[in-house]
Amino acid sequence: MKKLRLLLRSDDLGYSEAVNYGIEKALRFGMTRSVGLMPNMPSAAHGVMLLKNLNVCIGQHTNICVGKPVSNPEHIPSLVNPDGMFKSSREHRSAAEDFVVLEEAIIEVEAQYNRFKELTDQEPGYFEGHAVRSVNYAKAIELVAERHGLKFSEMYLPRQSTARVGNTQTYRWGINNISPDYDPVKTLKDVILSTKRDLPGIYVCHPGYVDDFLMRTSSLNLNRTREVTMLTDPEMKEWLVEHEVELISYDEIGN
Repeated sequence: MKKLRLLLRSDDLGYSEAVNYGIEKALRFGMTRSVGLMPNMPSAAHGVMLLKNLNVCIGQHTNICVGKPVSNPEHIPSLVNPDGMFKSSREHRSAAEDFVVLEEAIIEVEAQYNRFKELTDQEPGYFEGHAVRSVNYAKAIELVAERHGLKFSEMYLPRQSTARVGNTQTYRWGINNISPDYDPVKTLKDVILSTKRDLPGIYVCHPGYVDDFLMRTSSLNLNRTREVTMLTDPEMKEWLVEHEVELISYDEIGN
């Protein structure tokens, strides 16, 4: 059997301290080797500190739907509410059309890129975005990545089975991880068993623990804890070995 090269990605480092602790466990004792940092969030520095000295690939998980922007809110009116905070993912989903102004998105993506470097003292290992399915938002991320020679990881879109990472095509799966019936072990196994092995695959996880801020701001909460358990489960690791799955990071694709 040909090996499946599988990239398990942990998103949302910096979302909150509880999320950070869950991500740290998944990286330190689990199977993920790539993690996306949300540079604008107050707990971003805490998340980077927890991962110090871990051999992981840290990418920029650009965020325009939670918290406060890095750039001046007056310069990006299409992205923020009157209080200067980002419009929520719910507001983006319910809009009749893409209200993100490309030039304003570029300003914020660039500002988060500069904050990322301040927090980590390094370039992002990959470059992509959080939650919002906006054509202009995705284009802004791609343009900033091109400007700085970064590894752009194409965002998942509905009905899209592949997505580009740098110059490499990968499989990308849409996972219903918000469902109360979500079973991360069964879901990952089903994906692996049903996927051709001609391209690398990316499975996006959101491990984390729960605190008040997460419960107030995200519909993805308790299922994060289930992903921590899945990613650190020795039996799951053994199952991947038995099924010829090779775990990789962004450092190993997209060049």
